Amino acid sequence: MTDKKLLKALAGETQSVPPVWLMRQAGRYLPEYRATRAKAGDFLSLCYNPELAAEVTLQPIRRFGFDGAILFADILLIAQAMGSKLWFAEGEGPRLSTITDAAGVAALRPTADIHETLSPIYETVKILSSELPKDTTLIGFAGSPWTVATYMTAGRGTPDQAPAHAFKAADRAAFSDLIDRLSEATIEYLSAQIEAGAEVVKLFDSWAGSLKGEDFTEFAEKPAARIIAALKARHPDTPIIAFPREARERYVGFAKATGADCVALDNSVDAAWAAEHVQKDGCVQGNLAPQHMITGGQALVDEARRIADTFSAGPHIFNLGHGITPQADPDNVSRLLAAIRER
Repeated sequence: MTDKKLLKALAGETQSVPPVWLMRQAGRYLPEYRATRAKAGDFLSLCYNPELAAEVTLQPIRRFGFDGAILFADILLIAQAMGSKLWFAEGEGPRLSTITDAAGVAALRPTADIHETLSPIYETVKILSSELPKDTTLIGFAGSPWTVATYMTAGRGTPDQAPAHAFKAADRAAFSDLIDRLSEATIEYLSAQIEAGAEVVKLFDSWAGSLKGEDFTEFAEKPAARIIAALKARHPDTPIIAFPREARERYVGFAKATGADCVALDNSVDAAWAAEHVQKDGCVQGNLAPQHMITGGQALVDEARRIADTFSAGPHIFNLGHGITPQADPDNVSRLLAAIRER
């Protein structure tokens, strides 16, 4: 049996005080992060420097005592490892070379070659597994194939993922091949993280909500199920969190369809609805609106307690419905933790 609260929740245990961690908890809202990023020189250099990446992963644990520490990396590193050119434009986010046809998919590197690029990430995990407090769970992660494919197709983030939908419509076989290649690489990437010391892994499907009907089944559910089944075959004791953001009614049954141990919820769904329809299948994670980390006040306390109370009848990991933003006030994070742990 484990004493780690986050692992208990993922095993299906209901706890009076839920474990807490926040998506993007290591980030620009923290002055110590900004100092370390400046030392690294740029974002990608920070991701690929194991000592500095481990340092920024540890910073919010030292400051706040979260129950989980998520590896500091980026979902697009796997695209770079597969052969896409990747860079970050200051103030504009990621940029990639584009893949828009079968020839582009065929030109990607073999899956076996990704570890050459990604080995520093595994080194970061190893450092963290030895330096984290004994009661803190180490979380590894990757982007889900659909979400990573949207960036690889568009060359950047887009509001509606239109380039990926256009590629899918123009040559579904080639697009499906891209999803398959990404699924295969993601299995190897997450497996290597687990072997390095990750105790939990999470699949981020940030753009799942733009998939409808059969496309959601084909490009969100099925790849997640394939990845989870392969990881469970190799690492049966490692729990997996899936986050099909903005899936709305498709959150219902997602855990059963994919084999995920926990479904993370965005803040567009009501906690009471999710408790009735999603939590019945197991652990849920979420789902406070990130805006509360900026505005704070009694509204933050009341809403955090409402969510925690609503999910209190089953296994729950408290988190935001999306990543914490650079404008967040660190004092509001402390206020949140007090509201959850002292209610």
